[in-house]
Amino acid sequence: MDALGRHILVEADGCDSQLLNDPDEVENIMVAAALKAGAEVREVTFHRFSPQGVSGVVVISESHLAIHTWPEFGYAAVDVFTCGDRVDPWEAVGYILERFGATEHTTQEVARGKIRTIRAIAK
Repeated sequence: MDALGRHILVEADGCDSQLLNDPDEVENIMVAAALKAGAEVREVTFHRFSPQGVSGVVVISESHLAIHTWPEFGYAAVDVFTCGDRVDPWEAVGYILERFGATEHTTQEVARGKIRTIRAIAK
C-alpha cells in the first residue's frame, strides 16, 4: 500500500427506511461491519434525530466507520476509513450495503496519507 489508509465513501440509495431510522439497528450493523472487516472496535456513539435520521461513528483501532441517514429518502452516507493492511474496508462496505438493503449505490476509494508525500515532508 502506498498510503497510510483507505477511505471508502459510500452513497447508499433504496435502503430500508425503517432500518435507517432505528439507532440501535444502525449501530448493530455498523459495529458488525467493523468486526467483519477485521477491525478492533474501541468506542461507539449513535444519535437519533427528531423527527428522523441517525448519525453515528464506530471508532476502531484502525480509524473509523461513520454514517448519516435520511430515512425519508431511503439514503445513507457512509464512510469506512481504515489504516494499515490488516483490515479490509470493502468487507465492511459490502456488509453495510447488504444489511441496509441498498438497491443502488456508488463508492469511491480515496488513499489517505500518501506515503511518498509524507516522506518528502519529513525530510
